[in-house]
Order: sequence, then structure tokens, then C-alpha cells
Amino acid sequence: MKILPAIDLKNGQCVRMLRGDYDTAHKVAEDPVETAKNFLAAGAEMIHMVDLDGAKDGTHANYDVVKRVIQETGAVVELGGGIRKMSDVDAVLDLGVARVIIGSAAVKDPEFVRKAVLKYGEKIAVGIDARGGTVRTEGWLKDSGEDFLEFARLMDSYCVNTIIFTDIDKDGMLEGPNFDQLAQLREAVSCKIVASGGITTLRDIARLQELGIDGAIAGKAVYSGTLDLATAIQAVGD
Repeated sequence: MKILPAIDLKNGQCVRMLRGDYDTAHKVAEDPVETAKNFLAAGAEMIHMVDLDGAKDGTHANYDVVKRVIQETGAVVELGGGIRKMSDVDAVLDLGVARVIIGSAAVKDPEFVRKAVLKYGEKIAVGIDARGGTVRTEGWLKDSGEDFLEFARLMDSYCVNTIIFTDIDKDGMLEGPNFDQLAQLREAVSCKIVASGGITTLRDIARLQELGIDGAIAGKAVYSGTLDLATAIQAVGD
């Protein structure tokens, strides 16, 4: 199991939000590059980055920051947010990103995911952001009405290597992840699953391991100090 520390970018700054509400966005670190360096020093093998501006309106305003993080730290980065067509995938990979996360566009145009996987294989991941069991799109603002398990099965049938699952109601709340939905997801698909949202303690991580989850994204817990990143990485490596 891998622990992926998170850097969410809004207007070039590291921010965190509560339950996907853009109005709650607040800065949690001064510099994305220094933040990434600290994560690498703690032993992180991959950093999870989200372009919140891109997720909301499709802009690429934070791409320069992502490129700086990769070039100045040597970090292995996965990036999501605003990736809606093949040219976006190409552009993100040209930044040096190792894995591209397709979110809203996967719901609207599943064929796009199929083609991206055929072209780039394991470099493509799909983000499933759910609330109340249905998948949300447009930076979590719109309800697609799509059942998260049925959608996950479809993505699995396209040979998507990794699904990143977020329960929006858990995101940023430090209340633990949605273990029930993650267990259902683990039973439904054969691909790798990375859990996101609510991961707070080493106990949370241990339970995710018991469920067979392949990765855990740690955001607010790391910034607030409730989870020591180095300790968490060591724990899953034992």
C-alpha cells in the first residue's frame, strides 16, 4: 500500500477545502515546491496533485506550478482537475506528470477514457468522486446521477489500472474514510483502488490495508498534524 500526500492548487497556492466547497478553501502551506520537498523527505514515492481551478472551469492556470514541483524536486506526480480531452492528457504528460487522473470527463464521455487507456495504459487513472452513492462532476458541484459502483465496473472493463475514490462528505472532515463504500468498491472491481477523503489516523490506514485498498491519499490530516506522514509511510512498508 502507498501513502500519497496531497497538494491541492487554487490560484497557485496550496489549499484545502471542506466537502468540496470552494468557499471553504484556505491556504495550508506557503509554497508548493517546498511542500513537495518535505513530502519527499518523509519518504513519499508519489504526490497527489489536484488543479482545483481546472476542475471547476477547465483552465490550466496551475500547470506552471505543477511543472516547477516536478522539475525542482524530482517528484513523481499524479495530477487531476480539468482534464477533459486527449490534448489535455497530452499536455499534462508533457509537464512530466507520471499519472493523469480523468474525473468529470470520464462520466460524460467514457469512450475518452477507453481511448486514453489504449494510448497511455497505466498512466491513466480515473477519479470517482461520490456523494450519497452517485458520482459528482464539475469540481464536485454537479450530480451525474450515475451509481458509483456501476461506473467503477465500466471503468474496470476498459482496463483502467487505478481508480481514485473520494467520498465527498468525508473530504477534509478528519472523520475517517467511507469504509463501507470502499469495501463495496473492492468487491466490484479488479483494478487498483486509492482511497481519498477523511483519512486521519494510522488506524484508518490499517483498516484500508485490511480491505485490500492499494493506496491512501493524505491531505488535511498531514497539514493539521493529526497524521505524521513519515510514520504512516513506514507503517505501510512494514
